[in-house]
Amino acid sequence: MSRLVRGELIKIVSARTALAFVTASVVLTAFNVLIVALAAGTLDDVGEKEEALSGMPILLLLLGAVGVAGEFRHRTAAPAALASGASPERLLLARATAYTITGLAVGVLMVAVSLGAGLPLLARQPGPDLSVGEVAAIAVGLLGSSVLATVIGVAVGALLRNQVLAAVGALILIFVVNPLLDRAREGVSDYTPLGAVAVLTRMVHGPARISLGAAAIVLGTWAVGLMAVALAGERRRDLA
Repeated sequence: MSRLVRGELIKIVSARTALAFVTASVVLTAFNVLIVALAAGTLDDVGEKEEALSGMPILLLLLGAVGVAGEFRHRTAAPAALASGASPERLLLARATAYTITGLAVGVLMVAVSLGAGLPLLARQPGPDLSVGEVAAIAVGLLGSSVLATVIGVAVGALLRNQVLAAVGALILIFVVNPLLDRAREGVSDYTPLGAVAVLTRMVHGPARISLGAAAIVLGTWAVGLMAVALAGERRRDLA
């Protein structure tokens, strides 16, 4: 299994698409800090300060989805299975593990950028400072959501096998489905993968939102459920 994971990691780090998503995740995290902490005006509320440190793990969902779907678009999935001698399910698990490691590494980078740039800027703002526990919760939420969002992306990519469909579907969920759900009843979108990520990373906050623990359970349930469906699908479908 470790050999399969190493092979998948090599493919990820050598792909320009993966590099683009990783770079965008870190750069947009920095922009989020600068825009919220500097350009949004006075931040005198704890929730507003937490939002400045939220990071951008949503892009890691797209990384997993586009990267895995690309294996089928470029017809590299079947040769990889034949060369390794592994079953399609085992190969998907190795691929998911490799992307999980990548998601964790990018999450660490986002935490470093978010806290390293954000905390000094927020110290200049009025109102209460973030406590050590609040900062630690933000870091853990960002790391956890980075990993789980990547796993969800891998599962979606394996299920759809179409890069455009996966990317467009994610964008529709972000800009159409989630806002419509919240318009019907505020906080309902928190039970979607992207909504749970937003709660965990403090992109959204308020009394109508679910708790951090509930958001973690929601996101974990989506990750495990979708991956189980993807693995079951691999047993029934042709790799090519």
